[in-house]
Amino acid sequence: MRFPISLYVSMVGYLAGNKFRGNERFPLVLMLEPTHRCNLTCSGCGRIREYHDTLSKEMSLEECITAIEEAGTPVVSITGGEPLLYSKVPELVRETLARGKHIYFCTNGMLLEESLKLFKPDSHFTWNVHFDGTEPVHDAIIGRPGGFQKALAGVKAAKRAGFRVSTNTTVFRESSVEDLHSLFEQLAQAGVDGILAAPGFSYEEVGNDVFLNKSEIVKKFKEISTWGRKFPIISNPLYLEFVAGKRSLKCTPWGNPTRNPMGWKSPCYLITDTHYRTFAELMERTDWEHYASGADPRCAQCMVHCGFEPTIVRQMGLKDTLRMLKWNINV
Repeated sequence: MRFPISLYVSMVGYLAGNKFRGNERFPLVLMLEPTHRCNLTCSGCGRIREYHDTLSKEMSLEECITAIEEAGTPVVSITGGEPLLYSKVPELVRETLARGKHIYFCTNGMLLEESLKLFKPDSHFTWNVHFDGTEPVHDAIIGRPGGFQKALAGVKAAKRAGFRVSTNTTVFRESSVEDLHSLFEQLAQAGVDGILAAPGFSYEEVGNDVFLNKSEIVKKFKEISTWGRKFPIISNPLYLEFVAGKRSLKCTPWGNPTRNPMGWKSPCYLITDTHYRTFAELMERTDWEHYASGADPRCAQCMVHCGFEPTIVRQMGLKDTLRMLKWNINV
């Protein structure tokens, strides 16, 4: 299966509960960034540039747990920065799992192999390791010779230790479809449980030269979206239809709310206008209609999964639900 059945059960129950209570706006995945500190300076990263003055700050464990409970989502994506640099990371994982949450732990893999001893395999826990291309491409993007092999060694060690492991790939303007195909072949051979792929976001702090516009996204993903039978792709197939130009979607900017050392990031994971002290303030004070409509010029070229996969979940009818179940079973 592409995802554990327990994740499906948790998400279905969560969606049904919110529908029963008449909630129109609720999050699906909490993006928890306990620190923005990182051991790499990747060329396409907006975080280390946007938060360059506060990289030394981190959330307390209590703040992290409060955020998890405030958001109430069945899934928590622990990200950063490099979250393995967070001072309370083993405790954070244990406390999150103790609350029945599913964790996707997003890491660049540089510290993965030596950190495995701090964690135990769990059906609710998945390592999510970032790869942006085959070895020469990936190492150039992260600015670290040997980085690809280091991360791949971490993936293989995690699999040997019994962990679930997925990978995440950002597709940039210079990303070669042929190179990505070769990368996915290597990742599949390494035994990863799933491969995510999505276009990058045009961070103002980075500049637009490295990022795809919508027509470029569609051109690349028309081919990438056909690889589901070759590789264990876990990008939502309905979302892949969207980035391949076969489906129209509006953004759900509240679907993946972000909590970091500065507070609750508004309006979304990708754009920062302000930070709020509580999740309730984020939901009440953000002009969701403005961003969901696509009226903000910063949204013009965005097709990133964190905004559009929640839309699919919100709008899914019986036909799409059955299709998703079949897709999850047939790897």
